[in-house]
Amino acid sequence: MSNARIGIVGAGPGGLTAGMILAKRGFDVTVFEQKDTVGGRNAPIRLGDYTFDTGPTFLMMKYILEEVFALADRSVEDYLDIQPLDPLYRLKIGGVEIFPSPDQAKTREEIRRHFPGSEAGLDKFMRKEGARLERLVPCLKKPYDSLLAYVDPIFLKALPRMSLGRSVFGNLGRYFKHDDLKLCFAFQSKYLGMSPWTCPAFFTMLSYVEHAMGIHHVTGGLNRISQAMADILEEREVPVHLNTRVKELMLEGRRAVGVRLDDGTEERFDGIVINTDFGHAMNSLVPERALRRYTPQKLKKWQLSCSTFMLYLGVRKQYPDHPHHNVVFAEDYQRNIQEIAERGILPDDPSFYVQNASITDPTLAPEGCSTIYILVPCPNQRAGIDWNRTAEAYADKVLDLAEERGGFEGLRDAIEQKKIVTPADWETDYCVYEGATFNLAHTMRQVLFFRPHNRFQDIENCYLVGGGTHPGSGLPTIYESGRISSDLICQDFGGAA
Repeated sequence: MSNARIGIVGAGPGGLTAGMILAKRGFDVTVFEQKDTVGGRNAPIRLGDYTFDTGPTFLMMKYILEEVFALADRSVEDYLDIQPLDPLYRLKIGGVEIFPSPDQAKTREEIRRHFPGSEAGLDKFMRKEGARLERLVPCLKKPYDSLLAYVDPIFLKALPRMSLGRSVFGNLGRYFKHDDLKLCFAFQSKYLGMSPWTCPAFFTMLSYVEHAMGIHHVTGGLNRISQAMADILEEREVPVHLNTRVKELMLEGRRAVGVRLDDGTEERFDGIVINTDFGHAMNSLVPERALRRYTPQKLKKWQLSCSTFMLYLGVRKQYPDHPHHNVVFAEDYQRNIQEIAERGILPDDPSFYVQNASITDPTLAPEGCSTIYILVPCPNQRAGIDWNRTAEAYADKVLDLAEERGGFEGLRDAIEQKKIVTPADWETDYCVYEGATFNLAHTMRQVLFFRPHNRFQDIENCYLVGGGTHPGSGLPTIYESGRISSDLICQDFGGAA
C-alpha cells in the first residue's frame, strides 16, 4: 500500500478508472474536472427530458469493464444494468439491409440471403480473427516504455498475427470476395477515425469482437459507467472537484510536482495523471519549455483521426421498426472516405450512423418519444471548414438523408429538442485537439511504442490515460490505459499492483 498523493486532471473514463484503482490500492487521490459533470466524451447530454451519450454508444468487450471494477474491489452488476443487443446493428449498404447478430447462425443466414455462397467466409473469419485477438490482447495490456518491449515473448508471439503491411479491407479479402460484404466487417475502422483501406489489418479484430462478444447497452446510457466510477470514488472519499479547471502543471525542472488551478490555487502531488485530450494538453496544460518530443510544432506533423458532425434530437415519435444501432453507407463509400481523409472536404454523399436508443431504453425519453443520435464522419479542423456558415445547412442535409435513406420518416417534423456539435465545437467546447474526435490516428507509426507512453516521456512523475495514449481510442482500451498507468504508478511509488 502507498499513501503517495496523486492528482488526476480530467474525469473522463481513463482518469476515473485510474482513480478508483489507485484509491483501492491506498493512494491519496484527488480528481479535477473542468466541466460540471464527470465523463468527458462519455458524459451525458441532457436536452429537456431527453438524455444522450455525448460520444461512445457501443459497449464492447464488457469483460474489460468488469475487470477494472474488480480491481477497485467492486462488481459492475451492483452499479449498472447492462443488456446485450440483438441484432448488433442494421447495415444499409448497396441497396440491401443486413442485420448481423451475436448469434452466428443468424449472421450466417443474413450472409447467405444477401451474398449467396459467402457463408463459409464467416466461419473462417471467426476462427482466424479469434486466434489473432487471443495473441494481440496481451500486447494491449502492457506498457511500451522501451523498444525492448518488442522482444518481449508476448509481443513476439503476437507478431505473426499482425499482418504487417496489410489494411483491414485487404485483410478481409481473405474471407470474403464481395466488396459490400467486406465493408460490413470493415466499417469498424471508423471507431478509430480511420479508413479501412489504410487502417492496419490487425484492427480487423474490432469486428470480430462485436460478432464474438456482442455489443451491450447500459440503461440510462453509457454515460452511466462514468457516473458509477465517480460513485465508487465518493464511497472511498476521493474528492472529485467539478467546475475546476487546471490551468497548468507545476514543474520543478522536468518533474511534475503539482497543478495550478484557474483561480491561482496550487496543489502539490507526488504524481500527476493527465486525462485531458493529449494534443490539447500539450498545447495548453504542459509548459512548452518542458516538452521535447511533443511540442506544439511537432504535434502538427502527427496524423490525426477524422472528426464527427453530431445531431442530438429529442423527437415526439418512436421508430419500433429500426434497431438500436443503424449504419447507412454512402453510395460510394470509398470516395466518401477519401473525401474525409485525403481531400479534407465535407462529403456530399456521407455515410452516417443513427442510434435509436429509446427502442431499447425507455428511460432516455418521455413516453412515446425517442432520443435520436446521428453521427456523420467528417474532416477534422485541419480542413479549414467554416462551420459557422456550414453547420445549419449540413444539419438539414443530414436530416434529409436520415429520412430518405435511413428510413426515419417524419423525423424533422417530430423534433422537439436539437443540439448540433461540429468539429469546431469539439475543439472549443470539448478541448479536443484540432477537433479530431478519435485522437491521434492509429497508424503503424503511431501505435504501441510510437504512441505517447503511459509513463509520459517528457516529464517525470507524469502519467497519461485516454484515447491519445497507449493502447488507443475506444472505451475498452481507455479503461486499459487507466489500469496500465495505475500499475506504473504502483511500480514508481511502492503501491501493491
